[in-house]
Amino acid sequence: MNFTLYGHDGRWILVDAGSAFAPRDIDGVEAIFPDPASLRPVLPFLDAMIVTHAHEDHIGAIHRLWPGIRCPIYATPFAAAVIGNRLAEAGTRGRVTIRTFRPGDTIRAGKFNVRTVRVTHSVPECVALALGTPVGTVLHTGDWKFDQHPVVGRPTDMKTLKALGDAGVLAMVCDSTNADRSGTSTSERDVGNGMRRVFRQSPGMVVVSCFSTNIARLASVARAAAETNRMVALAGRSLINNEKAAREVGLLDGVPEFLADTRHLKGLDRRSMVLLCTGAQGEANASLAKLATGDSWRLPKIHRTDTVVHSARVIPGNEESVYEIFDKFREQGVRVLECEHQGYPLHVTGHAVAEEIEEMYRMVRPRFSIPVHGEQRHLDAHCAIAARAGVRYAIPPSEGDVFAVSASRVEKVAHVDIRLVAELSGTRGRWVPWDSSDPYSFLDKAPVAQPNPAAALAAA
Repeated sequence: MNFTLYGHDGRWILVDAGSAFAPRDIDGVEAIFPDPASLRPVLPFLDAMIVTHAHEDHIGAIHRLWPGIRCPIYATPFAAAVIGNRLAEAGTRGRVTIRTFRPGDTIRAGKFNVRTVRVTHSVPECVALALGTPVGTVLHTGDWKFDQHPVVGRPTDMKTLKALGDAGVLAMVCDSTNADRSGTSTSERDVGNGMRRVFRQSPGMVVVSCFSTNIARLASVARAAAETNRMVALAGRSLINNEKAAREVGLLDGVPEFLADTRHLKGLDRRSMVLLCTGAQGEANASLAKLATGDSWRLPKIHRTDTVVHSARVIPGNEESVYEIFDKFREQGVRVLECEHQGYPLHVTGHAVAEEIEEMYRMVRPRFSIPVHGEQRHLDAHCAIAARAGVRYAIPPSEGDVFAVSASRVEKVAHVDIRLVAELSGTRGRWVPWDSSDPYSFLDKAPVAQPNPAAALAAA
């Protein structure tokens, strides 16, 4: 649920506004995200939100909270298209200002001069943000890795990262997801080689499950299928919408077209069929689950000669749901492949491993480090990497912590209790229900009675 505020001289910008999967022990909840009432003292001073990339945990709250949060949204063309489609479905597209930028552009927002830096990840057009102020620069990396062959888009802009380091960076807020893993992250180009091998060897239909925003994976599958005389159909609304958005902004130029409908697979020889599915995290209503149970007339029936390729990482907490679906396939004699096949990768991580994180530090050379993302072991590993790279001080935050960064130090100065809300009303338990019938009611709530540390910082 990335939702990070940066403030300077009384003005603020927001970086990303994401949502999270609902816990399995709560029924009827689609998504969980921060209640903006928790941040109410800052909202009147908010000049912009800047989106680093189009993953759900970075944009999933936008169509639920805007235009209630009345600031413009800055996003790259692909992210802007995805956000715009969701706002259109919510009926609020014309009431929200979306300003498009290209990776490498500079954005002036309030007190900040924000230089965007191209980075690679598992979704196209990702950026890190160099947040410039008169007192110094903070680099917000977003999600990233170093991939010299990303299939869609260009590699990370190492030249600009080095230039930022030469100019001086006060602090780096950096992804820790794979900080405890050594080695080198595999390139997306290698996935295409793995897919071609599976497509050639499989006697029946091949089903590939992946994240709907992984446009490079769609390109890898499309090219591998074309080279092995297979036809590809997309199953799942988000996959179809994101593929359309990617083509509209030119990210899939030269990539073979997909079939217009999954029903066009019916009647083909099974050796010539590929079905790309949503549901890589075990979502009950997604295409992969429906295929396993035979619950959709639009999808071809599964056969024991078929192969399922899970081309995604299982997010911790979703294991039970995912493996229940895999078991349903295996009960029908279907082969299920994960991670790799005969030494060829079928999925690659979108996050930097330890050696890449250390390389990032040696380029940027920040004075201070604020590791984010992951669990405590990832944060601890990240702090150790920062220390080896010569960082003066590393301090990982907890949810809601407020830090002050200056030339001399970074220190925790406050903590805000971030209330979480669930999208569907009527939910009870650990989460406060979200009133979807009045989603902007937080704007009319009475002012917070007790002193609020965020308000004090905003006033300062």
